[in-house]
Amino acid sequence: MLEPTAPTPDAFDLQEPRLIVEPGLAARVAAVAEPVLLGMGFRLVRIKVSGEAGCTVQIMAERPDGSLTIDDCEAISKALSPVMDIADPIDRAYRLEISSPGIDRPLVRRSDFVRANGHLAKIELRIAHLGRKRFRGTIASVEGDAVRLRRDDTPAEDTAEVLLAMDDIGEARLVLTDALIAEALRKGKEAERAARQGNDDQGHDDQGNDDEAGGTPAAPRKRAAPKTTKQHRLQGD
Repeated sequence: MLEPTAPTPDAFDLQEPRLIVEPGLAARVAAVAEPVLLGMGFRLVRIKVSGEAGCTVQIMAERPDGSLTIDDCEAISKALSPVMDIADPIDRAYRLEISSPGIDRPLVRRSDFVRANGHLAKIELRIAHLGRKRFRGTIASVEGDAVRLRRDDTPAEDTAEVLLAMDDIGEARLVLTDALIAEALRKGKEAERAARQGNDDQGHDDQGNDDEAGGTPAAPRKRAAPKTTKQHRLQGD
């Protein structure tokens, strides 16, 4: 079985609970999948069970820093498949699909809303607020267990900002904008630079160790091309 690489420390806690969770069948799948993901150093983002291709179970996961590689998807699929077979939360044949949250990701934890500050989002409530359940606007701030949204569809006579309790949110996700794409590209470049710096530092350490031991200096290491996390899915029967 392939194992994921060790997660690096991050400001966002691996154990942070989801505030927005699935009902019904998806909840049963989440109860099986989440402990496995946590044990591997990943966080569950969302479970979606659909009728696509007969039945598809999509498990959206991430590292605490929001990343997920193709190798991570493969490792998760191989670890989850036998556990799902034993637990049998779905009583029919299904296709297992592992994916990353993507740029226009669902927001399910408090830290998701904090990181999304300044970006456009769509929010649907379970309980109507101000006579409506659907809101769209820029996330202005997170205040306790509520998110302040600056609405972009507000009539002139209405208040532009609204405070929504996270406990009342049924679904929330970012809207794909130029600003969101630019931020994702910037973070990707920063991650690539950090990876290159880490490889260079490791190469210097190896060089120094060889010199101290009186051996032949190590040849420069060839760095692997960084893996994209824009979109990747692993499907297995």
